[in-house]
Amino acid sequence: MNTDTKKNSILTAGDLPAAASLPATALYEHEPTVTVGIVSGEQISFVLNQPYRVGEQEAAGQHTVQLSAGSILWQGRRYDELVFRPKAAGASFSLQDVTIGVNFHWERRETQTFLGTLHLIVLQGRICAVNELPVESYLASVISSEMSATSSVELLKAHAVISRSWLLAQMKRRHDPAGAPAVASAMTENEEQRIRWYDREDHTAFDVCADDHCQRYQGITKETSRHVSEAVEATRGQILMACGDICDARFSKCCGGVSEEFQYCWEDEPKSYLQAVRDDATPGMPDLTVEENADRWIRSNAPAFCNTTDRHVLEQVLNDYDQETADFYRWRVSYTQQQLAGLIRRKLGLDFGSIVDLVPLERGRSGRLSKLKIVGTERSLVIGKELEIRRALSESHLYSSAFVVDTADFIRGIPQKFDIIGAGWGHGVGLCQIGAAVMGAKGYRYDEILLHYYKGAGIRKIYG
Repeated sequence: MNTDTKKNSILTAGDLPAAASLPATALYEHEPTVTVGIVSGEQISFVLNQPYRVGEQEAAGQHTVQLSAGSILWQGRRYDELVFRPKAAGASFSLQDVTIGVNFHWERRETQTFLGTLHLIVLQGRICAVNELPVESYLASVISSEMSATSSVELLKAHAVISRSWLLAQMKRRHDPAGAPAVASAMTENEEQRIRWYDREDHTAFDVCADDHCQRYQGITKETSRHVSEAVEATRGQILMACGDICDARFSKCCGGVSEEFQYCWEDEPKSYLQAVRDDATPGMPDLTVEENADRWIRSNAPAFCNTTDRHVLEQVLNDYDQETADFYRWRVSYTQQQLAGLIRRKLGLDFGSIVDLVPLERGRSGRLSKLKIVGTERSLVIGKELEIRRALSESHLYSSAFVVDTADFIRGIPQKFDIIGAGWGHGVGLCQIGAAVMGAKGYRYDEILLHYYKGAGIRKIYG
């Protein structure tokens, strides 16, 4: 390593010609390992594709474990936990009936294959399968799982850095006794309001889960391309940092033209590097916290990196099941009065009677609603934040909370039709994957992509 190159500095755009020029810090002496919760159930079936060790035994082939009296029943004996360690590098195991896309419109089950150690534990009355493996191996899978391996190399590099940053930030917070735990919190819940945010409240026995709730991780189920491996290796150990700490580098599919700020989706603690950013090269942007501006913006088709129908770009960043979502920059969902009233009653567990109105009360900088008032003939309730709103107005998840509502066909002052017109796909915080894909296709370097979405952050190498 060239120790004369920008010692102990955080790099900004233009400072990053190659990974080899980055300095190391003392955050990690070696590459860390990560524990990933894959699947849980009262019974788990799996195949050890090569020999594994369980204590002093050797095991291979098909196996099934069952929950029995609070323990794990395997081969006629009960265990508090079971650890299957590979005998040789490259050994893998396959878990059957793994659910992906939990609670999303494309939810499904499949068999998935993983490298590394299989750890079976009892957690909340179920057997949980946990995969332990090196961080860089995990990242190669995450990038292949999150997007197509045919994406541009610069996009893959950018995603390697943010996936690594987000992961290490969560690991640091989980293992740091002084760190604040990441939990789901009900900020306010009473007869008038239900304001909640959702984060990693259930991950106390492992670092992250394998689904979109954290980062989509599917092991080696999908082949990792040479480009993905090169992108991970080229950025090995690189993370985003700001204010002396690892960035909690959030990302979503499509920001809808403007990215959102952290506090409108999660805790009321703004993060300096998660600002609202206009997703193109146009300077300035409208104040979308103002209702009139948000209404005009959402109904428009404003230019943005993520405003694209280029199938070549979309096929790079969206896997097969993600491509089932055809409209994402601007979209529309329609409900009858009966459909909407029934949906809200089921999702919130409250009877509002007929729905009279959906009133926007607070929007973030991207136009996403963080507070919405549901007005019914029987009762009214203010809900938030963005994910609570999306869950209340869809059988799975509304694409985003950046929307306006048109009502029609009134009978005695009560609308019989609701059209929800929306922008973007996901919470919109941090990097916009489709926008970043377009930037990569336009020739932007990965550091330029990163520092477009994470203002004020820098890139640092923390292990070699």
